[in-house]
Amino acid sequence: MKRVIFNQKGGVGKTSISCNLAAISAWKGHKTLLIDLDIQGNSSEYLIGPQFRDLEDNAADFFKQKLSLFGKSKEASDCIYETEFENLYLMPSHPELAVIERELETRHKIYKLRDALNKLQTEYEHIYIDTPPALNFYSRSALIAADSLVIPFDCDSFSQGALMGLMETVEEIREDHNPALKLEGIVVNQFQAQASLPTQLIDNMKADGLPIFDQYLSSSVKMKESRSRQIPLIHYAPSHKLTQQLLSLHDSLEGKAKGKATAKSA
Repeated sequence: MKRVIFNQKGGVGKTSISCNLAAISAWKGHKTLLIDLDIQGNSSEYLIGPQFRDLEDNAADFFKQKLSLFGKSKEASDCIYETEFENLYLMPSHPELAVIERELETRHKIYKLRDALNKLQTEYEHIYIDTPPALNFYSRSALIAADSLVIPFDCDSFSQGALMGLMETVEEIREDHNPALKLEGIVVNQFQAQASLPTQLIDNMKADGLPIFDQYLSSSVKMKESRSRQIPLIHYAPSHKLTQQLLSLHDSLEGKAKGKATAKSA
């Protein structure tokens, strides 16, 4: 399963959700890969620390070699590192992704990530892709490469407006590039049960027929602590309420994936 976590709006929890779902997958015994395509490298820093910028091979190197007809060819597998957490692997980001983006676009390299992941999925049971908070070359590449999409949503009116535009983008990607792309659902993040606006927005989205996961992720200082200490919640605070919500979300996602696989084989 190749799963992309994407929203064009920043600050909705893409990194936190990507890293923690991948960590839970690995903790459950699945060989899991997280690909960090966000130039800021927040997922890379979360899982291996600020030294990710010094790694010799990274996501930028993977894409760079697609621009050259000469020199040593670099496979995606050459740009993947084992983290300190069992079964969890990372293709780290790098600031140079910003430098090469325009050339990748003009030379039509949009399908290179898809081709690489089709090979990698024979080695990794689960692949998660963290994306930049913008519809650019890297997020489009991820949407074209993925089997499914999870959208983080942080319950404000601006985010709801951005969500409608994102749904149109997903449909365009599906029609033009990836007809198999499935929207698994929308994850409500930083949910505050005492506030009326979040509940009202969720009710409106459900009325519009949007797939909302039953697991609403609470706002918690534990997430900030987890990121600061570079330890995913399943290892840092396994019994915490937010960790249990993420575990339930992971199990719900896997249930959907198994149901889809069963339907295909029937």
